[in-house]
Amino acid sequence: MGGRTSILGASFAAALAVLVARAPSASAASAQERIVAVTAERFKFTPAVIELRAGETVVLEITSLDRKHGFQVPDLNVDESIEPGKVTRVRVTAAKAGTIPFHCSVFCGSGHEEMAGEIVVRP
Repeated sequence: MGGRTSILGASFAAALAVLVARAPSASAASAQERIVAVTAERFKFTPAVIELRAGETVVLEITSLDRKHGFQVPDLNVDESIEPGKVTRVRVTAAKAGTIPFHCSVFCGSGHEEMAGEIVVRP
């Protein structure tokens, strides 16, 4: 019985190795998505213009440098809270070319109204 158990164990290990080799890795899946680092601070986003191609999925990694902010893109149904010291990941895909505005959705002081930017989508 001991020989049969080790044959079954070896077969299971070999089958598992094949499954792991064929499974898409997290890094392979994310390698197809471009990452754009964005910072938020009174009263600006950097970069203020984010460029992407129509149909391209981009992951925005947004970090606040000073206080709580918001990141709202009404045309893409995005409204995220940006906490200081944390990275907020926002996945966006724009279907067609054009310019899509975004802005801070959390009041952050007297310059809050100017805290905005745009996503420029190229064909």
